[in-house]
Amino acid sequence: MSRFSDLVSKPARDMAGYSPVPFPKPATADAESPLVKLDSNENPFGPSPLAIEAMQSATSAASSYPDDDSSELRRRLSLHHTVPLEQVLVTAGSTQMLSLLCHTMLAPGMNAVTSELSFVVYGMAAHAAGAELIRTPMRNDGEGFDVDAILAAINDNTRLVFLANPNNPTGTLIDAAAVDEFLAKVPDHVVVVLDEAYYEFALYFAKLRHFEYSRSLEHLRRGAGVVILRTFSKAHGLAGLRIGYGLGPAELLAYCARMRNTFSVSSVAESAALAALDDHNHIERTVSNNASQAEVLMEGLTKLGYRVVTTWANFLYCDLRQDAFGLSARLRNEGISVRSLGAWGAPTGIRVTIGTPEQNELLLTAVRKIASLSESP
Repeated sequence: MSRFSDLVSKPARDMAGYSPVPFPKPATADAESPLVKLDSNENPFGPSPLAIEAMQSATSAASSYPDDDSSELRRRLSLHHTVPLEQVLVTAGSTQMLSLLCHTMLAPGMNAVTSELSFVVYGMAAHAAGAELIRTPMRNDGEGFDVDAILAAINDNTRLVFLANPNNPTGTLIDAAAVDEFLAKVPDHVVVVLDEAYYEFALYFAKLRHFEYSRSLEHLRRGAGVVILRTFSKAHGLAGLRIGYGLGPAELLAYCARMRNTFSVSSVAESAALAALDDHNHIERTVSNNASQAEVLMEGLTKLGYRVVTTWANFLYCDLRQDAFGLSARLRNEGISVRSLGAWGAPTGIRVTIGTPEQNELLLTAVRKIASLSESP
């Protein structure tokens, strides 16, 4: 046993790290054929031009510490969502908000509850606080949360419930009425985290499909024990800047703010986020491309015999009915990166970011090539 294994905390010993890119750079990749990266649900159009301009301008003040409270962005988000300023907390990505909630609400002997095949960071954040994460089975169709099972798993030691809506990595959704019913049954000692990282995509799909998606803000305004997570990483294209926020009860967010690292959100990130909020054309281009290209990818992958789940986000969950790691590795050698989901509990599943028409065609061409080679005698 090494020296430090006796010195570090039990969560640090037991936790596995998060690996965003599980494969090395492909041998075939070069400057003329860069990797097509469809593994992290990033915006294929990049940041808003307004955000880029704001970032460039903000770098001139990089010698100064940022505003620790991100006051201007909090003010804008308060107006944008029509909630009091005290109910907004800006963080270094929504994952930092998850960590703050866990370190504020959890401790050894306590637990949080979520579904299996959901965002892997929930377990990492809960375990880092020394708590347990209880994962309940999916519905019998394997495509969505079993909210009754989640309710049944709540006990006296539960403090948090995580609902990714839409869910990562399946792309499935809980409709507004089902969330209403769920929240009405959650006991008072439990805070429900409504993770809406893919909100803009889901809202656009909901309009197309005549579907009611989210009433999360209404629940917050009525005083429900909910925290809503949003991010600038996805539709706004600012993943590299690490900026997101939580909307929740003022008292709870004040406790979370005490746990936050000093100056955790940079002035460049705040400036970019403020500008991104104003670029409605960039968001419209992003979500409309996503909706149309989701249909293209679903049709193409389904024709190859894979089971593709209807998405409400900017990615597709695809059950290959075979080893997903192997196909992901072969795609990587073709210059395309997707996410195999063995570490998420789905060894035959991949998650594919919905890209531009050109990127998606490259993906489908590569998958067809691999499929044809597999069928060759």
